[in-house]
Amino acid sequence: MGTMHTEYQGIKITAPADCGNAPKKKFLYDFIMAAATNDFHFISEHASDDICWNIVNDNSIQGLEELANTLKAAPKITEVEILNIITHGKTASVNGTVKFEDHHTDSFCNVYTFVSAGNNTIKEIISYIIKMD
Repeated sequence: MGTMHTEYQGIKITAPADCGNAPKKKFLYDFIMAAATNDFHFISEHASDDICWNIVNDNSIQGLEELANTLKAAPKITEVEILNIITHGKTASVNGTVKFEDHHTDSFCNVYTFVSAGNNTIKEIISYIIKMD
């Protein structure tokens, strides 16, 4: 498996080359890009109205409106590295690193729960984030 390097809306992207081989992997790649670029239109189309985003040991975000406000207030992302996208049934996980405009880097692992296995609507995200510097 190779790695692809690209740029999307000014953000440097590194990801496994196989992200497009499975529909759910491609969807999660697109969802990560939407979050990184504040594409709330895409996010709102693919998240349940009562989505719960639990950032472990930090914050719990409930609903689309609070999610939108949280993403808008976040520092600008300059680089995303996706290491793995793993999917199985109605759950999935993505891990990698994110670099921000203020030069700090976070390592992350997001665990996603979908409404159902065949549906690309996310109802819950649990994020484990480690500040790297």
